[in-house]
Amino acid sequence: MLPSKFLSWLIGVSMILLILSSLSLHQFSNNYDNSSIARSVFNFILVNSSSIHLKQNGRGDQLKSPPIPSEMPKKEDTDIHEAGFQVSGHTMNMDERGQHRGSVCDQSRALLRVYMYDLPSEFHFGLLGWKGCANQTWPSVSIPNRFPPYPGGLNLQHSTEYWLTLDLLASNTANVDRPCGAIRVQNSSEADVIFVPFFSSLSYNRHSKVQGHEKVSVDRMLQDKLVQFLKGRVEWKRLGGRDHLIVAHHPNSMLFARNKLGWAMFVLSDFGRYSRKLANLEKDVIAPYKHMVRSIPIANSPSFNERSILMYFRGAIYRKDGGAIRQVLYYLLKDEKDIYFAFGSVQANGIKQAGKGMASSKFCLNIAGDTPSSNRLFDAIASHCVPVIISDEIELPFEDVLDYSEFCVFVRASDAVKKGYLLNLLRGIKQENWTKMWERLKNISRHFEYQYPSQPGDAVDMIWQTVSRKKLATQLSVHRKNRYSRSQSS
Repeated sequence: MLPSKFLSWLIGVSMILLILSSLSLHQFSNNYDNSSIARSVFNFILVNSSSIHLKQNGRGDQLKSPPIPSEMPKKEDTDIHEAGFQVSGHTMNMDERGQHRGSVCDQSRALLRVYMYDLPSEFHFGLLGWKGCANQTWPSVSIPNRFPPYPGGLNLQHSTEYWLTLDLLASNTANVDRPCGAIRVQNSSEADVIFVPFFSSLSYNRHSKVQGHEKVSVDRMLQDKLVQFLKGRVEWKRLGGRDHLIVAHHPNSMLFARNKLGWAMFVLSDFGRYSRKLANLEKDVIAPYKHMVRSIPIANSPSFNERSILMYFRGAIYRKDGGAIRQVLYYLLKDEKDIYFAFGSVQANGIKQAGKGMASSKFCLNIAGDTPSSNRLFDAIASHCVPVIISDEIELPFEDVLDYSEFCVFVRASDAVKKGYLLNLLRGIKQENWTKMWERLKNISRHFEYQYPSQPGDAVDMIWQTVSRKKLATQLSVHRKNRYSRSQSS
């Protein structure tokens, strides 16, 4: 038996310890939101097709919990399997960037902070015939369709430069609903990327030939002036242009200036007319063409049995370089009863006919032409016609986040020219497998739409996302090169 005095002492000490423990737990609870553990939890982002994430309640936002496993989306229901992007110390995903409504996007929420040079209008909207008032560099974009439209026809397929510029102007314009993907900043020192607003594709298409008494073309003159301008800028000299973004979507655009500006990040349709040193996937962005045919509404997209044509191709048949395969395939396929393979152009209502033909076809051929890519691929996507890609050197937009094998058929050129190979391959694809690709096409087709204002996940938003990922790679390269340079110069 223990003495009663000892038992009383033991009980007293236990009570004191219990009170102290309660106080400690209460203090920890009060400070939990500021603890390093809490910050690591609240900063965690669970990324899937819904872009579900937790927000810090210190800003007054409601906490969102991740779904239980049974609620997680299936793989076939997801659009882009992306990991959050880290830009200037801020982790971001598509839902968090969201779409700002009625007010200018907050810089802290933008995926990219972009400084855009105020180049004279002769480099951009002046090429569309726009003339602003005195000291006015840019047209107002607050009301859609009040600013100069981009010319139609084949010009339109390379209009990437136009849509990106409009989007940056809209980022500083109230009452324009758009994603917080990229926002224009007024100080270049705050920027992640320096944007060069030169409508180079339009300049080539409309002004590359010498006119009248001109000694050089307008296009060549603008390129020379642009090089001189950039080389004299502090922003260019800082990193040799590595943080500059130049759109040169037409394969022949920036033909004279590209070698002098090769350190910049280019937005291109493909690498067909660029050397490996000048353009490559490590630093440059492949952007989609703007499709020429009308998009088919998802609810009205013809199914397998409603598409009577097995395989469709309409376009130029006799091409040079890698496009010579078109002629070979034409003679192999032209007499097959369920194949449409014919010459076609934009003339004589050609675009409308192509759209109708693609919407009636199960598979649409995308064959290399003068360059590895063509607008035909994006016309097929807009028509929900499963693309058959025969172009060994092709580079595809957003391929780091989109698996094209889920909605395209790839055929090596060496196999495609074998008699019977292509027909046997496509006829062997069962309706069930085709339908899966068709369903996926309907889900991803929005990623290839250019529009104003831009929308979350459309072509403009996807390009800014791609630029952000390239920018991170560029930052890594610059930082690695700085390992010894700073210490050795000090």
